[in-house]
Amino acid sequence: MRKVYCAIIISLFITSAFAQNVAVVNGKPISNKEFMWVYKKNHSGNGNAAYEDLQTYLDLYINFKLKVLEAKELGLDKDTAYLSEVKNYEHALRAQKRISKTKPEYLFIMNEYKDAVLMFNISEIKVWNQAQSDENQLRIFYDKNKSVYLQSSFEEARGQIVTDYQQELENEWIKELRKKYPVKINQDEIRKLAKQ
Repeated sequence: MRKVYCAIIISLFITSAFAQNVAVVNGKPISNKEFMWVYKKNHSGNGNAAYEDLQTYLDLYINFKLKVLEAKELGLDKDTAYLSEVKNYEHALRAQKRISKTKPEYLFIMNEYKDAVLMFNISEIKVWNQAQSDENQLRIFYDKNKSVYLQSSFEEARGQIVTDYQQELENEWIKELRKKYPVKINQDEIRKLAKQ
């Protein structure tokens, strides 16, 4: 009886904790407060959005979080250049004295910066450098998609080829990340946020 009671309590705790989150990525919650802060920040402070808009943005935000997770798994968050950059940013943020370190917004700003740098660093390794430096793969990609480039030569279309190849690498990487790390989306919470 005691085990059953404990299991019920744990289940209720997990359910109520999930209810305050729009998603959980590899066991780490994305709170509705964090998500709406980022959403409003990137939509001119406007938090009034349709369910579909919030869902689309959440998919992008989850992809962002997956990349950050991968960067941490590779130890990029331990890199001395990264740590120094974060420390310098925090020092500059405090020097502005526009936001107190004790305010929740300060934590959101710092976490967003840390994650953005990690996402940039991992994207550089996994996508951008690979597309720029692997001439053989670029030519293979060009040959496979020649009809898209309107009879332009490889040299004439190289800039567009690099961009398109980067997008293909990005799409494949996101598919791998979504297979590797479990993602759970709380549709009910997104609907609530859309109604506010």
